[in-house]
Amino acid sequence: MSDPSGTIEHVSDTARWVALYRAMESERPDALFRDPYARRLAGARGAQILAALPRGHTWAWPMIVRTAVMDELILRAIERDGVGTVLNLAAGLDTRPYRLPLARSLRWVEVDFPDVIAYKKEQLAGERPACALQQVGVDLTDPARRRALFTEVGGAARRVLVVSEGLLVYLTRDQVAALAGDLAAQPSFAWWLIDLASPGLLKMLEKTWGRAVAGNAPFQFAPPEGTQFFQPLGWCEAEFRSTWDESLRLKRTMRLAWLWRLLPRLYPKKKREEFRRFSGIVLFKRC
Repeated sequence: MSDPSGTIEHVSDTARWVALYRAMESERPDALFRDPYARRLAGARGAQILAALPRGHTWAWPMIVRTAVMDELILRAIERDGVGTVLNLAAGLDTRPYRLPLARSLRWVEVDFPDVIAYKKEQLAGERPACALQQVGVDLTDPARRRALFTEVGGAARRVLVVSEGLLVYLTRDQVAALAGDLAAQPSFAWWLIDLASPGLLKMLEKTWGRAVAGNAPFQFAPPEGTQFFQPLGWCEAEFRSTWDESLRLKRTMRLAWLWRLLPRLYPKKKREEFRRFSGIVLFKRC
């Protein structure tokens, strides 16, 4: 993580980039959320990455919307659905266990590469999480270690919410299918919260940021069948939050949003639904 050019050297570098977006939002007087640790965690490296990305500041809004919506859904799952354990896969530099109003009795398990976990522990030394926090360094593409972890977490919990924010887009279709199957194998894993890209979004991301991330953190997963991809693997859509719709609700949207609000009205219903599902946050339940 030391390249002064800002080039993304590993997928874990994206955690610093996203942390800087959270810092930018947190410093607004009308912030949707407050992450007092984000700028510290992003560091100079996060600023280098963002500066090197074409239109990096312009595209902050989807990341901010994603964070805010996931905050809402996580808290709702805990309060309404009896979730006692949150399993955060590819947690990166997320600080929800520190910044959300969580009960001490809640168990939160963060999983990421060992070097990411070590860096995070170092930066947050002395800070106290709101809940019972466990941090595990595991490469999630290692099937044996992944399954062992899921068995340990699942066996000790009654109802688990799995969160994988900003993870699936970097995996292959086969890797996502294997991950989904391993999650479904645990009866206590009741809910799974993800963000999902469409093929159209993937093409746009490749044009915008493809050169900056290609090779070391390429965008890969955007199933043409959308959430139906997950149904044979044991996961059914419980709720879909359109990133676009949520950006309007939260007043964190792109420039010329008014024009993009008008254009879908010119298309038939099927096309409008495709536009709505261009990008979204999805809550799955077990089928």
